[in-house]
Amino acid sequence: MPATTLNLASLLTNQARLTPDRPAIVMRPIEMTYAQLDGKASRVAAGLAARGVQAGDRVGLFCPNTPHFPMAYYGILKLGAIVVPINVLLKPREVAQIVRDCAVTVLFSFEGTPALPMAATARAALDEVGGDTLLVVMTVDPVAETAPVDRAITLGALIGGQLAHEGVHDTAPDDTAVILYTSGTTGQPRGAELTHLNMTLNAMSTRDMLGLGFPHGPDARPVVLVTLPLFHSTAQTAELNAGIAGGWTLVLMPRFDPGAVLEAFAGEDVNGWIGVPTMYWDLLRHAEETGADLVAATRSLVLCVSGGASMPVAVMEAFEHACGVRILEGYGLSETSPVACFNQMNRQSKPGTVGLPIAGCQVRVVDDEDRPVPARERGEVLLRGPNVMKGYYGRPAETAEALRGGWFHTGDIGVLDEDGYLSIVDRKKDIVIRGGMNVYPREVEELLMTHPAVSLAAVIGVPDERLGEEVKAIVVRRPGMNVTGEELAAFSRERMAAYKYPRHVEFRESLPLGPTGKVLKRALRA
Repeated sequence: MPATTLNLASLLTNQARLTPDRPAIVMRPIEMTYAQLDGKASRVAAGLAARGVQAGDRVGLFCPNTPHFPMAYYGILKLGAIVVPINVLLKPREVAQIVRDCAVTVLFSFEGTPALPMAATARAALDEVGGDTLLVVMTVDPVAETAPVDRAITLGALIGGQLAHEGVHDTAPDDTAVILYTSGTTGQPRGAELTHLNMTLNAMSTRDMLGLGFPHGPDARPVVLVTLPLFHSTAQTAELNAGIAGGWTLVLMPRFDPGAVLEAFAGEDVNGWIGVPTMYWDLLRHAEETGADLVAATRSLVLCVSGGASMPVAVMEAFEHACGVRILEGYGLSETSPVACFNQMNRQSKPGTVGLPIAGCQVRVVDDEDRPVPARERGEVLLRGPNVMKGYYGRPAETAEALRGGWFHTGDIGVLDEDGYLSIVDRKKDIVIRGGMNVYPREVEELLMTHPAVSLAAVIGVPDERLGEEVKAIVVRRPGMNVTGEELAAFSRERMAAYKYPRHVEFRESLPLGPTGKVLKRALRA
């Protein structure tokens, strides 16, 4: 009996057979049908194969929400290679860490803008790593032959003259499809290996859950606006892969802007949207401050989803009341593909909760000895199911610790009620969630400690009306040395992604320490 095969790219090839002429990707003036997207992905696969890329090789994808992303994403998968999405806000040092960690053989990078010079960042990262990683620059001009940086080729040169790669590579369900990098408690990036089974089942489950809210019938066409970054796990599964599996039309927006979002809602007849709580807050404030007609702009919306951070109930109620559309809140992590729980369309929602476990996923809340706690008692959230990663790339000890006992230990503190609805109430780890983006204090602290005027630093999250949390550093200066908060912020901003650096800096003579010398962050937060 032949071994079972499964390839995440089959979601695209199947839909291209079913609805070849339906618009798959829209980013005006570009409109790409399912057949066109499938064909371009096949040519990417052929171009990579011609350059010697093989199944199992790691291929980086450093790209914002443009049509290049799905073209390269599914092209890499069709070849049986592994996609390594990279946050476009990272600096060369941070990109280099990822490239080095999983030995990326090819790095796709968007051309970029003066404000976000992605190709230059990618080139600098590869120069830091050394080796012979091929840099492919995806330019605005699809047939450009000259790359904007040295020692790189363009996407046009990679796929020029290539015939479409036939079919998809036979990958096993447990083969790695995507490596999503997420920082650990040390602040160093580690790659969650997500299999073709993980990603395919999670996408199909999400497609089915969200599909209940969309119009039905032979002429129905779900249209989803994608403002979350596609390099992030939520947009990748719940919008790109679920949308491709469901035959949705995905309207891509490279950068969130409240006014542009309202224009896209109305102009593209968008009926589905996924955002983080900050985006909902921004839309409400934009309408309040500019007089924009929120009701008219959202007239076609029938389904909204929130994730990435806890949604304030007041914001949820204000948006639902203003727009007459239900917001469904969910929960997941990069390590769980990511969707684990969801307030589903065909079930009663409980505001303040992240809903019920999705099909096949089990949730347990435990004490410090991993023993289940009674309903409505706090404990660490554990997850088990086909959505849970197979491990951290090249980190067997961290994998064993995270998956001990057969359950993924999330580090989040939650509560299960009598009906099985989960609420996330705190975090076991000291992670700061700034506008839906994870900031790991240890990474910021270690960078601050490299400044010659800093003796000791501790980073915590402080409440922020718009972002949920903002990054704050409490710093002890070295004796006889002086540095201002503005100087430390600028020092950090030059060396790490913009969402990570501390906006607030407080100076103290000392920090509260425990008996082992560990900084007592609970005391700082208090």
